[in-house]
Amino acid sequence: MTTKLETLEAALRNALDKQIQTLTVALGEVTIEVSPEDYASAMRVLRDHADLRFEQMIDLCGVDYSTYGDGAWDGKRFAVVSHLMSITHNWRLRVRVFAADDEFPIVDSMTTLWSTANWYEREAFDFFGILFDGHNDLRRILTDYGFIGHAFRKDFPVSGYVEMRYDPEQKRVVYQPVTIEPRENVPRVIREEQYGMK
Repeated sequence: MTTKLETLEAALRNALDKQIQTLTVALGEVTIEVSPEDYASAMRVLRDHADLRFEQMIDLCGVDYSTYGDGAWDGKRFAVVSHLMSITHNWRLRVRVFAADDEFPIVDSMTTLWSTANWYEREAFDFFGILFDGHNDLRRILTDYGFIGHAFRKDFPVSGYVEMRYDPEQKRVVYQPVTIEPRENVPRVIREEQYGMK
């Protein structure tokens, strides 16, 4: 008797064939990886093929692999990971695609297939700097428009150089140099024999 995951795996291999670079089944989940060249066509097949019918994109996020495995990673740096759900067949799928160029990460937009991809792709652009070819409104969504850099990249500085605040007199957001002095917190040690005593 075939399990649901085995049925999904067979349907994926049948529908996508050579477009699948890797297919992994682990912890009750199926993950496939496709090339950036096959990404748009593979995603269309995943949505439209009768044996798959992934009608919903429930998430899309960017990933920076530059420090993955304590720096032992030697593959491409940026990936886009999508989570799809089929209401028809009651199953889920994770799809990963790596951007071909680490210096200028770009993959196809999925906004024409799933409208939910709009804000997800804007978030991945905002935090990771991943561009989505074909997205008609790719702009920052969670950081300020004047924000410099992409905050979820592994090489983004932990401590910033400017801080942002709203100035009620100027009635606008202003930037100024950071005024917080860096410090190292040392935890206070409480000895059992003195606990609760003054």
